[in-house]
Amino acid sequence: MHRFRTILRYSHSGANSELSASALKVITTTAPKTMLPNNKLVFGQTFSDHMLTVNWSANEGWAKPVISPYANFSLDPACTVFHYGVECFEGMKAYKDKNGKIRLFRPDMNMNRFYKSCQRLMLPSFNRDELLKCIEEFVKIDSRWIPSERGYSLYLRPTAIATQASLGVGASSKAMIFVIASPVGPYYKTGFSAVSLYASTKYVRAWPGGTGDSKLGANYASGIRPQLEVAKDGHQQILWLFGDKFNVTEGILSVICVNSIVGTMNFFMLWKNENGEKELRTPPLDGTILPGVTRDSILSLTKEWNEFKVVEKPITVDEITQAVKENRVIEMFGAGTAAIVSPIKNIHFQGVDYKIPLDPSQPDSQAGPLTKRLADTIMGIQYGEIPHKWSVVIN
Repeated sequence: MHRFRTILRYSHSGANSELSASALKVITTTAPKTMLPNNKLVFGQTFSDHMLTVNWSANEGWAKPVISPYANFSLDPACTVFHYGVECFEGMKAYKDKNGKIRLFRPDMNMNRFYKSCQRLMLPSFNRDELLKCIEEFVKIDSRWIPSERGYSLYLRPTAIATQASLGVGASSKAMIFVIASPVGPYYKTGFSAVSLYASTKYVRAWPGGTGDSKLGANYASGIRPQLEVAKDGHQQILWLFGDKFNVTEGILSVICVNSIVGTMNFFMLWKNENGEKELRTPPLDGTILPGVTRDSILSLTKEWNEFKVVEKPITVDEITQAVKENRVIEMFGAGTAAIVSPIKNIHFQGVDYKIPLDPSQPDSQAGPLTKRLADTIMGIQYGEIPHKWSVVIN
């Protein structure tokens, strides 16, 4: 059961139509696409047969949701989204378990974050439960696109854009939510591959009072140049910093994969803190950090395991480098939808490489014990192998 309640109404909406799954209109394709074999899938380059769209206007509210064949949009060149980047999105996945059942992983959290991102941009409010019902119908219609092989899934991209045709800067009187889907393979096809991070002092991705805690396209666009710059020096990801003390802001790593940016991740460090306690630490949700679904899942699981201290607390680069020098770092990883967890083997900061341990008991290992355990546990839940309330079956 999904427990959502729309609290804030959009200021332009008045007493107009609500977004309702009961009004959903379905138009199925008469020309199904040819599907690629699993081993040919590249992230975000193959799309399913259909898409979900629902339009909104200040005068009329939400129109009927429509599932229709995947197609191009026709939009006015003056639409606000093209000029001021009024756009936000989500990233979530649909899975098939060994019995062929379709599952979503914590979709309520995606809907809550999507709603919050829309509010940040003054895009219209919506009933999260109703939108999720529409997405579930969309997934069922395109269920043949969900690979049945473990590690594979159907990536879902709910997106909201401002569609008012105006060059004025302000809240848009028109908007659209749409959802497209792309079958994807495992992030690490042949096992973990630990990454090197470049701790950037030149560029900043998020700051207090900004939009780091919302999933906006604009947050990603500004990171493309620095990501490509560090890739030339052999670093796969960026560790974003902010402030005089070089705090790890938002704990985000930007993931670069085969000439494309896959997504972002939250930063985690397992170490012995200054008091000698074994501790898993990640930066707190202070407004600069994206509240990741995987992040929250890791915090919940490790607190349940109760095997070490789990804290949300600021982390500075100085703390990290000092801990590395004193051999107090046990392992590090990023966490996100794309990879679940991504092990870290090195941090480059101001000309110095700081080597991060992986698994001392297995010299050839590309991931630490906790990283591997979290990946196995979360994937087990996602595919229904481990019974859990987070895995939602679509009937």
